[in-house]
Amino acid sequence: MARRLRPVEAGFVRDAPVRHVFACNIAAAPEQVYRALAEDVPGWSEWFGAVTLARSLREGAGREVRLRGGTRFEETVLVAKEPDLYVYRVDVTNAPGAHALVEEWRLAPAGAGTRVCWTFAADGTAPFLLALRLARPGLDRSFRGAMTALDRRLAR
Repeated sequence: MARRLRPVEAGFVRDAPVRHVFACNIAAAPEQVYRALAEDVPGWSEWFGAVTLARSLREGAGREVRLRGGTRFEETVLVAKEPDLYVYRVDVTNAPGAHALVEEWRLAPAGAGTRVCWTFAADGTAPFLLALRLARPGLDRSFRGAMTALDRRLAR
């Protein structure tokens, strides 16, 4: 059953009870990576393995995302600052125990490529937060796989 989450702002990524920060360098330029994140929302399902569907809502001000396993999100874009920052909040999800979720993507030049930093920030029930803490290694693998696939896609 889908539930509405607490409407937090972009600063929640600094204050959330659980914050996972993942980073890696890829060869693509920051502008290319930003466009893939913020403008080619349907393309997420082609490079982020956990994503089965992604589409823009409200003329780009929101997104709908579905993950393998059936988790669904309706999101609001909080910050879209090309080419270095993309932040969105989950407004509605069927994930049990979630109270607030924000994801932040920071992009910075790194040599000829980009340093991609993804922060996943959450609040929720004690079991939800424990599950997220235990899921950190899997989220890290998912992020690294997604960045490898995105870099390949952008090299084409």
